[in-house]
Amino acid sequence: MTKKKVGIIALIIIIISAVVMVFAYGIKNKQVVVSEDDKMKIVVTSFPQYDFARAVAGDKANIQMLIKPGVETHSYEPTPDDIQKIQNADLFIYTGGENDEWVEGILDSIDTSSLKTLKLEDCVDLIEEDETVGLEGVETHSHSHNHDHDDEHNHDHDDEEGHDHDHDEDEHDGHNHSSTDIEYDEHVWTSPLNAIKIVKKINAELDKIDSKNADTFDNNAEKYISEIKDIDSQIRDIVKHAKRKTLVFGDRFPFKYFVEEYGLDYKAAFPGCSDEMEPSAETVSYLVNFIRKENIPVVLYVELSNQKVADTLSNETGTKTMCLNSAHNLSQQDFDKGVTYVSIMKENIKTLKAALQ
Repeated sequence: MTKKKVGIIALIIIIISAVVMVFAYGIKNKQVVVSEDDKMKIVVTSFPQYDFARAVAGDKANIQMLIKPGVETHSYEPTPDDIQKIQNADLFIYTGGENDEWVEGILDSIDTSSLKTLKLEDCVDLIEEDETVGLEGVETHSHSHNHDHDDEHNHDHDDEEGHDHDHDEDEHDGHNHSSTDIEYDEHVWTSPLNAIKIVKKINAELDKIDSKNADTFDNNAEKYISEIKDIDSQIRDIVKHAKRKTLVFGDRFPFKYFVEEYGLDYKAAFPGCSDEMEPSAETVSYLVNFIRKENIPVVLYVELSNQKVADTLSNETGTKTMCLNSAHNLSQQDFDKGVTYVSIMKENIKTLKAALQ
């Protein structure tokens, strides 16, 4: 056999081998795609639900978050593509409340026969949204809204009254509110114990949808809950040994569940997640005087904030500023880095320790 023939045969072998490799690679990729398509589809509105679902499902589900990292959650409006994602999902998780009012309309307009839904507000006892700023002498009423957590979403109401952000509460009988009378704070996950309740509920839903992977879901949930319990324990220890019990926010205030859980008081430039851009001169003056009088060491701001009010208070009083992160959303950079609810709360522990010293 001549060298020329050997060369031709070798070339043919190389070409055939390359074709086989490409074909095999294509089949392999196709199998991966099919496998991905076979996974449970979970659609969530925002980051807290995304992270809890991710922690429980692991690699057994495809999870899509409608409100993208860095986006202002309170101004979100669903697109036709978002609605299609919801309709094609196995499980749709949303918070509920004022900023998720659009959800009910969509669920009423699409075929939900094969769609399971989970509303975070149905997983925990709700607290009435605080509509007052942190001014001295302003009276505020805090109400809890207890849920039976059954399929029919029946609600019992145990209302408690408090004054000026303190925690001496009196129980009242026969004092009921309907959801149309009261707006409840939607940031339910800011309490780690609420986060545990939500993770458990997500775990139960995933077990129902994909029973063959139930053991994996249960183990993942148990591990994540253990991490959250450790965070809760650290926060309680900080509060127990704290020099003070009041937090000052030069910003909006999405931490109602957090302060209620740990018996903390607060002062804030804006009530709840107000869309106000500028606090009144009276509010700024009061907060400046309060910071000076109480020797407050840290003025807090929330994630994705412009920090304008916090910086003003800091400049007036010489107090440093720090972020207390509500985990409502995060930057694209943090999302890409794999920041989680647990890692956010660990950073919050450092901030809380400094703020209460």
